[in-house]
Amino acid sequence: QVQLAESGGGLVQAGGSLRLSCAASGSIVSINDMGWYRQAPGKQRELVATITTTGRTNYADSVKGRFTISRDNAKNTAYLQMNSLKPEDTADYYCNADVRVYTGALYYGRKYWGEGTLVTVSS
Repeated sequence: QVQLAESGGGLVQAGGSLRLSCAASGSIVSINDMGWYRQAPGKQRELVATITTTGRTNYADSVKGRFTISRDNAKNTAYLQMNSLKPEDTADYYCNADVRVYTGALYYGRKYWGEGTLVTVSS
């Protein structure tokens, strides 16, 4: 199995910044797309940003110009730099990674999720 360890969440005032990290570990052969999703209380989980192995990115309209996703392939780690935070950004943020793994007998691909990290933005 693969583990995604998230860190960087916290409580900030509107206009502040946070940087989230997501480090993948386990029997990893390669990682394809990585991404960040978020879920506010009583709301559906929504896409925030994705990034390919080569660095191509996509963002939700609500975060364009404020958030930046990046990755370090050598460290199997993705980041989400969040600037100009707004109260409506308050949510649990989840890392997702499309991973190819090797068990010692079999190769397979699977999407893995982190446990989530809470971001709270006060007005």
